[in-house]
Formats: sequence, structure tokens, C-alpha cells
Amino acid sequence: MSRVGLLLLTGITGILLAPTAHATPDTATLTAPDTATLTAPDTATLTAPDTATLTASDTVTLTAPDTVTLSATVDGRPVGSHELVLDPSGSSRVSVTVHNTTDTVRHVKTVRLSGTALALTFFSYDTTVPFDVPAQESVTKAFVLDLGQLGAQATGLLPTEIEVLDAQREVIAAIGTTGDVRGSLWSVYGIFGIAVFGLTALAWIGALWALARRRLPANRWQRAMQFLPAGIGTGLVAVISLSVLRVVAPSPAAEIPFILGAAAAAFALGYLTPHPAADPPVDPEATQRITRPLPGGAA
Repeated sequence: MSRVGLLLLTGITGILLAPTAHATPDTATLTAPDTATLTAPDTATLTAPDTATLTASDTVTLTAPDTVTLSATVDGRPVGSHELVLDPSGSSRVSVTVHNTTDTVRHVKTVRLSGTALALTFFSYDTTVPFDVPAQESVTKAFVLDLGQLGAQATGLLPTEIEVLDAQREVIAAIGTTGDVRGSLWSVYGIFGIAVFGLTALAWIGALWALARRRLPANRWQRAMQFLPAGIGTGLVAVISLSVLRVVAPSPAAEIPFILGAAAAAFALGYLTPHPAADPPVDPEATQRITRPLPGGAA
């Protein structure tokens, strides 16, 4: 193999197998996260992730996939760094900046602010703010959002997202944070929590009442399944309560341990409940028939 071929093989192998490669007289320099440059008498050009092309160029370049990203502020506070306070008593000034690193113009039509919990959306505000973001540029738009109805929709800590959508209602880019909603306990989210608490209480009353009256199934697994709904409800009540009390937002990382832990505890409790004792059999020889004398001395 010629010296040119050996240099090509050495340079490309160094780029693919390690962030930096050291060789004499060939050197490889990696600039994170987008490009890598190889300096050598004989070099190549590599385009990732789709193709690899060998040329007689002097550099090797790794090109990262193009993306569209979003940054935002609400009342001057950056979204994502701290909890986002949403106060229904007034309006908020929302500013969004769309960074377009692709080679095509992106057409934004709508900006959406939404909050979810337990895979349910409890508030969503869509504002029509049409603008175009040219290729390889960033555009900032600001608007005032009226949050007057938010107090009747949610309260406490909720996962919150700001999204930009195109004309087909498809999400172009999004940024998430934890929203601190200063709403009412009698909001939709608060009433949802109260309803879950009531159903959970009924599930526990039913299971414990059957245990006290020895009406549980004789099979241990069936007894465990009868306690399982009460355990799941207990986990949901814990997640919602911590959210309303502004302790922990109901993200999947917080929901799953609480719900699975409470469900497992209730399942184990039902499985370990004592076997319901059957009524003792009646011994016919232990009973006697007593004849009561009839009036007038008749037998």
C-alpha cells in the first residue's frame, strides 16, 4: 500500500474511533460538538451521519444534523432555568426566540403555553403570532398573554411547555419547565385531585369492610387484586397532593415511584390478609328436636 493510502487510513480511523488522534506527521483536531478537522499532507472529507466521501481535500469535516431550537422569557425571566410563576391576577409578557440552523425557512403561526399532569392537559393557551425564520438565522417575537382564566384551570406545580407551531399545527420547537400556577383549589386540577381522593377512600372502605366481614375471596391473589385499586389511588393522591402543595411537580420521575410503591404495598397487604374462616359445619347429631306441649295437654 502506498504512503498516501496509509495516511488516509490512519487519519479516518483516528476520527471515527476517538475524539482526538495524535500521529506524526498527521494530526486530528475535534471541535465539539459539530466539526472535526484533520490536517495532513493527504486527507479526506467525511460527512456524518449519512455518507462518507474520500477526496483530495485538506480537511475532514463532521456535520451535525440541522435543528430548530427555542428559547423564551416570561416577564423577563428565562424559561427553563427556574420555576415559571404564572399568576392569573394579571397578564404576562412572553418573548420567544426561534433559532433556525437548517437550510430552509421555517414558518411559525402559533405560540402555545400549556401545562400537563398525569398525561392530562389542564391548561393551554394558543396565541397567533405569525412570522418567518430564515435559514441560519434567529428571530424574536414578543406578545402579552392574558392569564385571567388560569385560576379556574390549575393550581400548584405542573410541567409546563412553550411551543411554536406551524400552519399545520405541528410543533416546530419547544422548551419545557416547571410552572408554579397561583390558581384556586377549586380549579379543574384541584377538583380532579379531590375526586381521586374520594374514589380512593371508597376503594379502601370497600376492601377493609370486606376484610372485617370475612367476605374476601379465599384465593390470596384475588384478595391482593381487590386491594390493588386502593393502592393505585393512594399513589395518585400523593402525587397530586405534592403538586398542589408545591413540593414536587408531577413528572414521570415522581409519578412512577409513588404510584408503583403504593400499589405494591396495597397488593402485598391484600395478599397477606388472613384466610376468611368458613362457617363451622352443622353436626346433625348435636341437635335435638324439642316438642312443645300443646294447650289442653295434647302431645
